[in-house]
Amino acid sequence: MTSPYEDLARSALAEVTDPANIGAWVEDRTQPDAAIVDVVFATTQPGYPGWSWIVSVAVLPETEPTVLELGQLPGEGALLAPEWIPWSVRLAEWQAAAAAEAERAEGAEDGEDVPDAADGDGEDDTEADDDLDEDDELDEDDVVDDLDDVDEDDLDDELDEDDLVDDDLDLDIEDPEDPEDPEELDETDGGPTE
Repeated sequence: MTSPYEDLARSALAEVTDPANIGAWVEDRTQPDAAIVDVVFATTQPGYPGWSWIVSVAVLPETEPTVLELGQLPGEGALLAPEWIPWSVRLAEWQAAAAAEAERAEGAEDGEDVPDAADGDGEDDTEADDDLDEDDELDEDDVVDDLDDVDEDDLDDELDEDDLVDDDLDLDIEDPEDPEDPEELDETDGGPTE
């Protein structure tokens, strides 16, 4: 037995998927108190085991059947996405970690020995250890101190002009004394006057 709406449903599905993804006709489901028939096909589409193609067809007296909508619905044993977890629950772990970090920071300000999960060493850090952790980043004083340690004798005093000029660089630098600037030319030079 097949559906009287099978050809119509298959042609509608062929507009949205490769006909090779449409399996055998499974059943027609009539919706109570409505002139709608759901035509159900198995799916052969990779990645969708246990799913079915559903095509809803409007069946009204004295009119041609019309496709209303189509899609795929999961059946028993279908591969489904995991259950949705609300945002607040997903962030609970992060919020707990942020609260623990804030508590640790408050304890460190008071000079207490508090667990420091952030550095991963598994040891409790004292306030002095926390200062060392904070000082791991370079600041301007560190750079200046490093430059103070440079010995002038280590610098190369024998730079010649070739070291300072890049021959491949084509810079058009105008000489401020050069009267080639059109605004500086006067009538005696044959240029414009102001």
